[in-house]
Amino acid sequence: MSSTWTVFSASCPSRASLARIANKWTAMIVVLLHEQPLRFGELHTRMDGIAKKVLVDTLRALERDGMLDRAVGEDGHSRYRLTPLGRTLYEPLQALQVWAESHVEDVREAQDRYDEVADAKMLDGH
Repeated sequence: MSSTWTVFSASCPSRASLARIANKWTAMIVVLLHEQPLRFGELHTRMDGIAKKVLVDTLRALERDGMLDRAVGEDGHSRYRLTPLGRTLYEPLQALQVWAESHVEDVREAQDRYDEVADAKMLDGH
């Protein structure tokens, strides 16, 4: 691992990795595949709201980045599974999932407070 890489530099290739792993669909895929390998249809069903094209594109990108691979099971169906590198993402991404689910109400309350102030400013002409 090089100590010269920094995501704060515009030319650093680590930015692409950060963008990929910060993507909400990537996080969901990693958390789901940590449990077990899944077929495309199983992933699509469990990830409510993702378009098939977005899922295909995200899976291909993760495969290209070495985070997952696609293997044909004994039943002849392809399944996606995390690689050892992909497994290293589980803990931090699962922590983000826990944080997001635990703080939904806090965030919603903060948004409501912010919106009330912004609305009051608009009414006052500021």
